[in-house]
Amino acid sequence: MISEESIQVLREAVKVSPENAPLRAHLADSLSEAGKFEEAAQEYRAALALIPKDNKLKLGLANCFYQQGDYSKAAVVLEDLVHQEDGPGKAHVLLSRILLNEGKVNDARKQYSSGLAKDPTACDAELADKLEPKGNTFTALNQHVESESDRRVSHSHSRDVERSEITFENVGGMTDIKEQIRVKIIYPLTHAETFKAYGKKIGGGILLYGPPGCGKTHLARATAGEINAGFICVGIDQVLDAYTGQTEKNIHETFDRARRNTPCVLFFDEVDALAAKRSDYRYSGMRQMINQFLLELDGMESSNEGILILAATNAPWDLDSAFRRPGRFDRVLFVPPPDTEARAEIVRIMVKGKPIENLDYSSLAKRTNNFSGADLMALVDFAVEKKIEEAMKTGVPKPLTTKDLELAVREIKPSTAEWFATARNYALYSNASGAYDDILKYLKLS
Repeated sequence: MISEESIQVLREAVKVSPENAPLRAHLADSLSEAGKFEEAAQEYRAALALIPKDNKLKLGLANCFYQQGDYSKAAVVLEDLVHQEDGPGKAHVLLSRILLNEGKVNDARKQYSSGLAKDPTACDAELADKLEPKGNTFTALNQHVESESDRRVSHSHSRDVERSEITFENVGGMTDIKEQIRVKIIYPLTHAETFKAYGKKIGGGILLYGPPGCGKTHLARATAGEINAGFICVGIDQVLDAYTGQTEKNIHETFDRARRNTPCVLFFDEVDALAAKRSDYRYSGMRQMINQFLLELDGMESSNEGILILAATNAPWDLDSAFRRPGRFDRVLFVPPPDTEARAEIVRIMVKGKPIENLDYSSLAKRTNNFSGADLMALVDFAVEKKIEEAMKTGVPKPLTTKDLELAVREIKPSTAEWFATARNYALYSNASGAYDDILKYLKLS
């Protein structure tokens, strides 16, 4: 518990610097931690006046209202947060509590499930226990829940497996990564007899990691297209479920669907949310989910022959070490930001169909070092928006030029810097197994 003396020091600091939003936020958090929710709410409001779009501050304010029993005010703030794509998972969980207090059990369950889908660490064992139907009193409700689960499973069975229309030719750069994917999971399928002669099974797992927006999903989809295999992309929202045992069923059904459609590339996006370290979870339901995932990867109950398993994560250091054992994700590949050649090709693809004039792709590529594919998309979008603004004023639309994109480079900064700051620490100080040597090479630290 934070001391009153510490709070007083923060109050004095805010008096000296009242426009300092982070300082006000720190004071608000401290007051909330000390149980001074009315005062904390005032500070959260003051901080929000300075940075109105800060979702963390909004969640703090909503929690203050909730703790004071003012559920209607809390709900207003939370409704805004849960309808945002990047709204915090804890907002859904807090709203679930309010809905449960109002007797809206089904709505509460939906919000709790959505909260876990966004942030597995937002799990609340006490709330989950209250949301779980028990006893004869809830017989009808149990039947409703089972019916809903059956419909979800039935829908999952009927959902078509995607057929990718892109191959490695559509992936700029990444020559080494593509070759490793060929050796690990493509050649065993395209040269099945040779591999079987050596007793090598068809299948396997590769974990792709790197900064966000660098094409990990695009690469996985191209892998499926390379061998004309089915492609199943699994997001955390398709797996996590608030109902006890349903998450494990969803994981099993996902693997089962892949087994019925071999050869198939089964791709788990943001896998760290499904494969986090079990020691990080106090809620046993999340540990059971991870155990089920490991069971399916091992093919203990059903063979995974012909299933090519890929997964992507921005935080490989958060994965449970069990996922890297032989037969699971035993090949870990670093997917860096696109190189110079790839950046030029990405920009070329992004401006296709737009009015352009003598674009110097090579020059642009050299100016966008460490840009991810998503950053390059933002770059092009920014330049296009400026041309549209200009056209609205003059009434004469003009083509994009190299100068337009170079001006955009001054405004759009690479988003990968923050990721590399974190990755660098892991590569330097938590790399006993050599798993992050590729990061050191990329940063020229080895």
